[in-house]
Amino acid sequence: MSLDKSTLERVAYLARIKIEDSEIEKMITELNNIMKWIEELNEVDVNNVKPMTGVSNNSLREREDEVNDGGYSDEIVSNAPEKIDNSFTVPKVIE
Repeated sequence: MSLDKSTLERVAYLARIKIEDSEIEKMITELNNIMKWIEELNEVDVNNVKPMTGVSNNSLREREDEVNDGGYSDEIVSNAPEKIDNSFTVPKVIE
């Protein structure tokens, strides 16, 4: 696939990118080179290659899924402008 001037202008219009007339030929050449490179990648045989989910095989450390209160609720609400029994209070919004 190769790009021509009208295709480039259409893509630039859709992407809301302003391209000066003096830059069009250079841009067409660069984009056509990128398209050739993509076509080369399509020729690579990847039938026996397993998909990667990441570049390293490290697994994340996991912790036990247990519910706790953290033990520091007093510290959490200490900066609140108003509080009632270790809970934040906010002004009433709906009347």
